[in-house]
Amino acid sequence: MVAAARNSHNICMKTTKLIKLCALSLSIFLLCSSVATAEPMANPQPQQTYTNQDILQQLVKAKIVYLGETHDSIEDHQAQRAIIQEMQRQNGKIAIAMEMFQRPFQSVLDGYLAGKLTEEQLVEQTEYNQSWRFSWEYYAPILRFAKENKLPVIALNTPSEVTRKVASQGLESLTAEDKKHIPPISEIRTDNAEYRQMLLEVYQQHQKAAQGNSTAFERFLQAQVLWDETMAESIAQFVKANPDYQVVVLAGKGHIIYGYGIPSRVERRLGVGSVKVQSVLFSSPTDTPLPTNKPMSDFVWKHSE
Repeated sequence: MVAAARNSHNICMKTTKLIKLCALSLSIFLLCSSVATAEPMANPQPQQTYTNQDILQQLVKAKIVYLGETHDSIEDHQAQRAIIQEMQRQNGKIAIAMEMFQRPFQSVLDGYLAGKLTEEQLVEQTEYNQSWRFSWEYYAPILRFAKENKLPVIALNTPSEVTRKVASQGLESLTAEDKKHIPPISEIRTDNAEYRQMLLEVYQQHQKAAQGNSTAFERFLQAQVLWDETMAESIAQFVKANPDYQVVVLAGKGHIIYGYGIPSRVERRLGVGSVKVQSVLFSSPTDTPLPTNKPMSDFVWKHSE
């Protein structure tokens, strides 16, 4: 009985932490009036314990590095910059792929990096404050570093109006114009049962009144996966076109954990095992491990080091 109670408690802990993890995505897709912040999640407990220096030595060997952030954590963003700087020091050909910018604004990013636009113009013309709404200063130092060192920056995200439309009306509602900046509908794959279950738990927790509404959940799932697939396509396209570059992906940890969101979809496009990939999450030493045998990421970066 004690063991059963403990197991029940562990399952509850896992569900609660995953709900916190995905709260930001849920708030966007369900069109809440304000953006919620994803809370730091538990230590994913990789197979071994690595120092940050050990992690860096592994990252410089990878073709694609995923850095899963908590969007409003200044420590996460400082660590991201430190990782990018070290990778660039060891290999000058680094590209930064960012969830924070939508694909239609790639030319604006390019203009800023080429010195044709000011930082203020970049913020305005990418509609950053309207579409992302987290402090610009979280990401500004990374973009300044990219500009100073002539590093490409890839705008990954789906246009927000398309995401909203899918969340409310489904993929079938999209017009030819809507589809210009997303992958073909046939590539929007919602067949990962574990990912579906994880998102269902999140959805049910936050939308109790809609628990029985399977159509509403399917649209929520489609919107989440559309976001993942669009970012994955952007990354895969860059890797294919620029085989001598390493790509560092900055995205919310909900898109990175277990490889369900972006990583598995990039791998599907590039070919399983075709490139070396590493994933990093950020957490504090006081975090509690989740009761799972499957690590959420390859490494956990400790801010205390």
